[in-house]
Amino acid sequence: MKNKNIISVLTTTILLGLTYLISPLVLAESAPGASQVEPEKGSHNGRILRDGEFAIELAIFETGVPPEFRVWVMDKGQPISPDKVELNIKLTRLGGVVDDIQFNQQDGFLRGDMVIYEPHSFVVTITAKHQGKTHHWKYNNFEGRTTIEQAVADAMEIKTEVASHVTLHQTFPVYGRLMLPPGANRIVAARFDGEIKQLHVKQGDNVKKGQLLLTVESNESLKSFQITAPVEGIITAQKAGAGEQTAGRTLLTISNTSTYIAQLAVYPNDYAKVAVGTPVALSIDGYAREFTGNVAYIEPSVRDDQARLVWVYVDNEKRQLSTGSFVKAEIEFATINVPLAVKRAGLQAFRDFTVVYAKVDKQYEVRMLELGRQDKVWVEVLGGLEPGTEYVSENSYILKADIEKSGASHDH
Repeated sequence: MKNKNIISVLTTTILLGLTYLISPLVLAESAPGASQVEPEKGSHNGRILRDGEFAIELAIFETGVPPEFRVWVMDKGQPISPDKVELNIKLTRLGGVVDDIQFNQQDGFLRGDMVIYEPHSFVVTITAKHQGKTHHWKYNNFEGRTTIEQAVADAMEIKTEVASHVTLHQTFPVYGRLMLPPGANRIVAARFDGEIKQLHVKQGDNVKKGQLLLTVESNESLKSFQITAPVEGIITAQKAGAGEQTAGRTLLTISNTSTYIAQLAVYPNDYAKVAVGTPVALSIDGYAREFTGNVAYIEPSVRDDQARLVWVYVDNEKRQLSTGSFVKAEIEFATINVPLAVKRAGLQAFRDFTVVYAKVDKQYEVRMLELGRQDKVWVEVLGGLEPGTEYVSENSYILKADIEKSGASHDH
């Protein structure tokens, strides 16, 4: 009881320490809205930026078009023609990438010449020139971003990988049972009728080929002869004992269990995906390790449920496996090299997007993904992520929870 109390105190101390460590470091940047005043909005639902009597309304417009900046200009509270203003906006993204946006006049407003791609998370630097005067503004527009010190990330077991090319192994699931292959069971009987004088083995014994099994005295010649093991294996059935007559019956059964067959049921929709030599990964009830093999034989007939049985040989060198065990397997039907992929375990939902969290130093930020083909572990990335990006591959839900807690909005 004393040891349990000590462990409980230590656990509580560690958790309190982590809470103290995490709170100031994580929330410092992930909750900017908590300490900032809500920006003034204009008639176009854009952000109002003022410098004396000169002001602009800056909005991200995305109705019927890809997201773009649109700006309306005012002086002394009145709209002025956009052709009298020279405007430039620079967006500094996580990692130092800068989008340099120029503006052109259109229908009473200034229209940016670049798509504002997701995430809309950046430091905004604005320069406007009007009547010989230059106006500057700068503010943070972060979304889907948080900061976590490395020590905290390590404690939380947040793991990262670098996005790169991978080979997808596409599979489909099948089920079956373990069976011994044909010829694995050998029956031992006497060539001549006689009395069993001595039984040298018992059920459950491991025997080697040529090992002495029984001594029998012939009823005709009264001479003794010996019966030896025809194969290596286990005595799985003992049907006679010393003093009994052989009587032309089975005396012993020897089973060679060094190899099993996984008989797997493949249904019509998947017939075309299977061929002799197709790789298979197997999970067998009661065993933590994964077994691997290849399709060795496809039975020509089908069962009443239209399943076709395929055979996969499974090594049983350690004599662990048992006849009749349930098997779940994944049969590989395609191998595809893709130029860019991420681990499925790292994916999270953010607004209407599927994302991963890119990592730059101690900062993490969403990357909206366009996804393609996938297997059990990986998913192909068609857009939204640059090759070589370090991203969170394990425990990304921690970042999702922290960002949702911060309440950072999608500012348009």
